[in-house]
Amino acid sequence: MLTNLRIFAVSHQTILSVHINNLCCYKIRASLKRLKPYVLLGRNYSSLPGLIGNDIKSLHSVISPPIAKIRNIGIMAHIDAGKTTTTERILYYSGYTRSLGDVDDGDTVTDFMAQERERGITIQSAAVTFDWKGYRVNLIDTPGHVDFTLEVERCLRVLDGAVAVFDASAGVEAQTLTVWRQADKHKIPRICFLNKMDKTGASFKYAVESIREKLKAKPLLLQLPIGEAKTFKGLVDVVTKEKLLWNSNSNDGKDFERKPLLDVSDPELLKETTEARNALIEQVADLDDEFADLVLGEFSENLDLLPAEKLQNAIHRVTLAQTAVPVLCGSALKNKGVQPLLDAVTMYLPSPEERNYEFLERISRLLLPFADQHIEISSLTAGNIALTVGLKHTATGDTLVSSKSSALAAARRAEREGEKKHKQNSEAERLLLAGVEIPEPVFFCTIEPPSVAKQPDLEHALKCLQREDPSLKVRLDPDSGQTILCGMGELHIEIIHDRIKREYGLETYLGPLQVAYRETILNSARATDTLDRTLGDKRHLVTVEVEARPIETSSLMPVIEYAESINEDLLKVSREAIENGIHSACLQGPLLGSPVQDVAITLHSLTVHPGTSTTMISACVSRCVQKALKKADKQVLEPLMNLEVTVARDYLSPVLGDLAQRRGNIQEIQTRQDNKVVIGFVPLAEIMGYSTALRTLTSGSATFALELSTYQAMNPQDQNTLLNRRSGLT
Repeated sequence: MLTNLRIFAVSHQTILSVHINNLCCYKIRASLKRLKPYVLLGRNYSSLPGLIGNDIKSLHSVISPPIAKIRNIGIMAHIDAGKTTTTERILYYSGYTRSLGDVDDGDTVTDFMAQERERGITIQSAAVTFDWKGYRVNLIDTPGHVDFTLEVERCLRVLDGAVAVFDASAGVEAQTLTVWRQADKHKIPRICFLNKMDKTGASFKYAVESIREKLKAKPLLLQLPIGEAKTFKGLVDVVTKEKLLWNSNSNDGKDFERKPLLDVSDPELLKETTEARNALIEQVADLDDEFADLVLGEFSENLDLLPAEKLQNAIHRVTLAQTAVPVLCGSALKNKGVQPLLDAVTMYLPSPEERNYEFLERISRLLLPFADQHIEISSLTAGNIALTVGLKHTATGDTLVSSKSSALAAARRAEREGEKKHKQNSEAERLLLAGVEIPEPVFFCTIEPPSVAKQPDLEHALKCLQREDPSLKVRLDPDSGQTILCGMGELHIEIIHDRIKREYGLETYLGPLQVAYRETILNSARATDTLDRTLGDKRHLVTVEVEARPIETSSLMPVIEYAESINEDLLKVSREAIENGIHSACLQGPLLGSPVQDVAITLHSLTVHPGTSTTMISACVSRCVQKALKKADKQVLEPLMNLEVTVARDYLSPVLGDLAQRRGNIQEIQTRQDNKVVIGFVPLAEIMGYSTALRTLTSGSATFALELSTYQAMNPQDQNTLLNRRSGLT
């Protein structure tokens, strides 16, 4: 029997109701028989978390560390920046694992799904818990692929801080911008880790500049690299003016030495570090008044005398205020710079009591997460993240309460406190966590079971997967009766198809992948409709007149208006039925059966015979709106994607030529070290199968990233071609 596990966070504040933030199955779907206190699954794990050397902490300290010693963090980045490798090294150095996992070898802790190990990418977020120097760290490794953006979104809502990982040779990339904006939206303090400093083309200066220019952030340089690319061997701690060198004879990177910089042995490096430290002090002083008073006071004559602890405390405050971001560097794959990163997580990122979450939790069965393993615990203190079993009727984004009355009481109390504090935003509004913003799917295809008898099994599998992943949409085609699968991209749908096979044992068949177009109208049109039907001894009679017109503002939902002549009493009774009919009509446009957007529907007249049901009113309004939409001049809208291609100079010309054939619109071409970065827009319909074509054109050397930009009108020729193809004429 399969059971769902839910991740939730516990606040340090006490309120009257009981809340769970449900992150819904971070790829933690396990049978009950696997939920043992400890299970070995093919990796050489250490014993219970809390082991440092041969010392075993008390169970109480393992489960309930002081709240100030807890860090709830996420690892986020563009795909292939090294998030999972960084996570693996963190787990190794913290004593959670005894061997170094490798993405290419398919033996990482957090990428344990078969699909992840086959593709070498993170698909779903995984949670792990470990200790570092007396701190309890709850860490979530998030995906970097744009198809799984929702995974990042639902993690950030309950995290207190984040580590943004960058490829030092590429700097800020397309998906980096996306996850950074998500962190901005949720007001997540973060630190930056410039990874792959040993990679050919790595440039510390370039990566820092890209953070400053593209992310509009203020980087605080806490470290400087010693060498770059092949010469990278260590780093300098700017705060303490020490150099950290990793032992070249050590394979696992555990052995490194920390030495103070001296004028005798490192004059140039000491001079560079002193200048960087003074610049850092000036930056922090500009952002923190308390620190500025300290600098201008007793240490104004000699900044070298400023204690490292004072500077670290000020950087912590600045990071929490999100006015700047600390920047560190290293090479996770080559085991350099990860331990100082862990120190920075505990030193600069906030504890739960420094963040404002207003929900409390109490539940019968609790589990601590260790990727695909779980340890059952008896209790959990405030500020922690854990799993709970069951919750069959919940979905991602839900906030659960013990009862309606307790939720209302908590809301009323929070509202009163909000009024007392004269806050602009009521506490009651923040009592329940905001729902996850679900992006609209851009691809769809039919999915069929191997036989009619397996249809209920397929429906059950899709229902479960939708609860885990709200960006997956399933609908029924009203004409053919087929099940339609709608997703965020080719990879997203491919992964869903594979999971249905592996996890539910169903060999399903996918139809050809199709683009999710939308429709609109170009001019106003009116229509009148009458529905006259007798059912039994009751007559249902409705007459409706509506007008459909285009609007300039982009809106997926129709704007509904009512003429002054509409009877107010009749409108009160029928408003819900009218609006249901309008929304229903706009779900399927007259050209392709795609959703209609950017339209306003005005109800000019409504006559209803006494005793007519609301269902008949909805049906008549829906039919009338469809008539009006058919009368108007119609337009197909196609999804337009932001495209970023990173390509070697030698292959730039063929890539540009290929994009021109795909109706691409190039905005700019940037230089990134020895590569060129092509930035532009391309219709989604033209980009299907692009990864294969790009590999062929560039001998496998180029990479690209896609993100939905907007929907744009197709030109008449392309629209006619599409309509003819859909109707079978071409």
